[in-house]
Amino acid sequence: MSASHSSAPQAVTAMTLSDATRARFDREVAKYPAEHKQSAVMACLSIVQQEQGFVSREAEQAIAEYLEIAPMAVHEVTTFYNMYNQQPVGKYKLNVCTNLPCQLRGGNEALAHLAKRLGINMGETTADGMFTLQQCECLGACADAPTMLVNDRKMCSFMSTDKLDQLIDGLKAAEGK
Repeated sequence: MSASHSSAPQAVTAMTLSDATRARFDREVAKYPAEHKQSAVMACLSIVQQEQGFVSREAEQAIAEYLEIAPMAVHEVTTFYNMYNQQPVGKYKLNVCTNLPCQLRGGNEALAHLAKRLGINMGETTADGMFTLQQCECLGACADAPTMLVNDRKMCSFMSTDKLDQLIDGLKAAEGK
């Protein structure tokens, strides 16, 4: 292979953190002993996501520089947890559990119903930017299956097609659509 066709990853330039973001990072880092400030990585990722809607590679680089850790250490956390969006998502991120207990009680059907209702496939966002549909692993509520999470915050249980339709209708109504 010639040098011009190297498969080495491209360098990523860190984004500039605002003073407000740095202040929020400082508050999180202060919760840990100075020699363990890398423990604030999840909090820093959450802050960036709250502010920007997703965590870009540039944001990961900025967090790594701030915490004085390897960029890959930040990227490993970002990619391990499905609560961190690695690209822009809709206003409402719908995560449907497709782990075995939810599958056995209709999780795959719930995901398929939402995909059909929203006119998108799993992993896509509606054209109006309102909904992103994703699958996720166990939400820890197997007795309430099928379950889903809205915007990584609101747990929804026993999600029949009727309840899914009510959820979508309610979210659209809240937006005046």
